[in-house]
Amino acid sequence: MNRDLMLVLGVFGGCVALFIANKPRMDVVALIALVLLPLTGVITAGEAVAGFGDSIILLIAALFVVGEALVRTGVAFRLSDLLVRYAGSSETRLIILLMLAVAVLGSIMSSTGVVAIFIPVALTIAKRQGIAPGRLMMPMSFAGLISGMLTLVGTAPNLVVDSALKHHGHAGLGFFSLTPIGVVILALAIGYMVVMRGRLSKTESSIVVAAVERNFPVLIHDYRLADRELRLRVREGSPLTGRSLEVLNLRRTHGFNLVAVERPARLGTEMVLPGPATELQAGDTLLVDRLACETAPPKTHQELGLDLLPLSGSYFSDQSRKVGMAEVVIAPESALIGSTVRDTGLRREYGLQVLGLRRDRQALDGPVIDEKLRASDTLLVIGTWKAIRRLQGQRREFLVLSLPPESTEDAPAADRAPYALLSLGLMVVLMITGWVPNVVAALIACLLLGLFRCISMDVAYRCIHWKSLVLIAGMIPFASALERTGGINLAVNGLMAALEGAGPRVYLAALFGVTAVIGLFISNTVTALLMAPIALGMAQHLGVSPFPFAITVALAASTAFMTPISSPVNTLVVEPGNYRFGDFVKMGVPFSLIVLLVTVLMVPLLFPF
Repeated sequence: MNRDLMLVLGVFGGCVALFIANKPRMDVVALIALVLLPLTGVITAGEAVAGFGDSIILLIAALFVVGEALVRTGVAFRLSDLLVRYAGSSETRLIILLMLAVAVLGSIMSSTGVVAIFIPVALTIAKRQGIAPGRLMMPMSFAGLISGMLTLVGTAPNLVVDSALKHHGHAGLGFFSLTPIGVVILALAIGYMVVMRGRLSKTESSIVVAAVERNFPVLIHDYRLADRELRLRVREGSPLTGRSLEVLNLRRTHGFNLVAVERPARLGTEMVLPGPATELQAGDTLLVDRLACETAPPKTHQELGLDLLPLSGSYFSDQSRKVGMAEVVIAPESALIGSTVRDTGLRREYGLQVLGLRRDRQALDGPVIDEKLRASDTLLVIGTWKAIRRLQGQRREFLVLSLPPESTEDAPAADRAPYALLSLGLMVVLMITGWVPNVVAALIACLLLGLFRCISMDVAYRCIHWKSLVLIAGMIPFASALERTGGINLAVNGLMAALEGAGPRVYLAALFGVTAVIGLFISNTVTALLMAPIALGMAQHLGVSPFPFAITVALAASTAFMTPISSPVNTLVVEPGNYRFGDFVKMGVPFSLIVLLVTVLMVPLLFPF
């Protein structure tokens, strides 16, 4: 072992130790490595920072933007709605659909983000059906990890392996190269969880209470909103059409407190918050509060040309992605104390309507519009999430309490969902056909998403996980440094000597095992950066195709089932699932062996040596 190799290994070993200690942050460790590597004299400063110019960095950044656009347009949440609808009361069907939904969505966007989206959905279902959350959380995390095995863009290690192949003069991976193997592993994972779910936590977790505390159902109960709602559609020829709300004065003349208007749009519907100048149109659906008004409706719905529509959620809770609720406390020194609810200006200045008032923890009965306010009174307001968040920035008169969990499901560009799907579909087609490089396909999708107003530039920059990009860019130079100093050859020769005379499948199994074990302690992306050159070196030494070895590294890097700290996906579900460290060991180790067996059997069949 020469001096240069010892220096590089020393820097790498120090980085690994800091990764395990998790101090300082991983991206800071990567920057430290960028500073130290040129000081060894093995690589230049330009070579050390070259990782920031690698196309993989831009590709991963673009995929963050695509994933965020799917959230902002409600595509991700609509998938969760379908899950709830079709799962019914069957726990087995729920696990199957939950894992399928997480895996499919995670194959085209961040698996960590997907699991984060589905955690409140699963907690709500668990509470409603009396299922311990622990029986749902780990299946979700397993599906999130397996989603990386379904497509090229499913996880960063796949892109790292693809980049390594191309840098060594090979063709690279196709968009669906991993899919046949991933589908088999997903099917086995679903069966595994259905059979083994009895070993998962059967106790409630404290976070379940927190997750449902002060959510829409709780607010509806506390402010006595149940059975006050009406959903009415304006018919053709209705006397209400073409007239402004200021002229109609629905509160006084018809006893309606109009909460919002659903209006047909080119693609789906849009939610219109009522204002004095709002004119009603045929086809509008009115969301009406019928108790917070001053007088009872003097006319029937039929006389007004309105059709009564069914409701699918108590007090419009099914509209929670378009219309939000929040509790607002009157500040102790507010100038509004002594004024009426009507005088607060919430509707005029913020586009928010007051639905109810609580005083001394009791909701007041009847209309509250002329109720005089006292210090610490709590108002329940309804409006767009954007308007509610704007009110949060105002501290003088009102204090907005913590937003309900539904606020995280806000889809501010829900009406742009078809455009988001069109952009995503085009990106996938371009990647599959190879008409343009993957990074160009992803950038085209990002530009289209911006053009269609699915996401703004400010949001696009904010949603990029810069910490991950710095980590990847900072660790890329290690591959060059180890190759230049002979470290890659040393590792390859060591493995070859240990397995001398064994068949190629044994080499695959050993490579899988080493990669999976290393991935227990450091980022799977860093693991792939380290192991991809070693895999290609083994293939070259054996004189066989590099693809079986490269794909084995990609699959092993995603096999992070064994500990709660192996992946952020696992870490996310620990608290809501009420898991201990040993729960992941007893469930993850056997399944990791199953994935190893599938890899060794299937990879050579699909990608011959």
